[in-house]
Amino acid sequence: MNGIDFFSKIIITMQKSFICMIFLKIIEEFLKMFDNINNITCRGSSMRINGGIQYDDSGLTASIRAMHLDSEIVGITNENISGFDKIGYQRKEVVVSSFAEYLGVHALSTTRDDKVGRIAVSDKPLDLAIANKGYFQTRNENGVKLTRDGRFQIGKDGTLLTLTNSEVLSSAGTPIKFPFIPQDLKQIKIDNTGKISMFNPENNKLTLIGQIGVVDSGGMAVMEPNIKQGYNEYSNVALQQEFLSLMPVVKNFDANRQMFMLQNSVLGKTISQLSSAS
Repeated sequence: MNGIDFFSKIIITMQKSFICMIFLKIIEEFLKMFDNINNITCRGSSMRINGGIQYDDSGLTASIRAMHLDSEIVGITNENISGFDKIGYQRKEVVVSSFAEYLGVHALSTTRDDKVGRIAVSDKPLDLAIANKGYFQTRNENGVKLTRDGRFQIGKDGTLLTLTNSEVLSSAGTPIKFPFIPQDLKQIKIDNTGKISMFNPENNKLTLIGQIGVVDSGGMAVMEPNIKQGYNEYSNVALQQEFLSLMPVVKNFDANRQMFMLQNSVLGKTISQLSSAS
């Protein structure tokens, strides 16, 4: 590892530690907030204080919903940052409904960013990267799964497997089997369409073994996957983008927290005055 790579890893580690600190701080504040409202329950369009007094939910409940939503967004961003150096990881994009102020956390959903990630040389013949949109199909006892992680191996029976021993499926949706396991994996050649050939020492020619299937998220075949043999695709996460996206979320959370504490204080004084009057 050269000096630049070593320094880069230190920076990445520091950045990950930073996001964890932010996330833990938000959770800490969130728990403190709920300690102050454990006598309040939401019911329909109003809040009922134990004892029968009602208070309109346009303030307190809206602040709670907003903070809950912000904490969920931070959690998703944290997942993206954690997946930065993972092979095959695709960034999650947050989608917030226009009715977020009423739906709270239920207004939040995610989509998968399908842009191609960083492709780097691995020099392992069974490491594959898709330099286009699409997914490898794998199968185990739980069914078929789509993945961008193309680190494969050959099982004892000659079946092409993932590192977790799931079968890698062909373009026909069937397992791919080698007639024998070559002593040197460099005898295996995989072209950009996914066709697998292996050198046959008996006739000194390449023998076609099969074709790796690449499909889109809907299961339809990708005609030009542009597979690269001897490469890995790392995540498509841009750390700077993730950190920048956090800033307004953290500010919004803090603003809603302060608004909640203010309204909670006013409500507490009102209850105290009513109690004194009675």
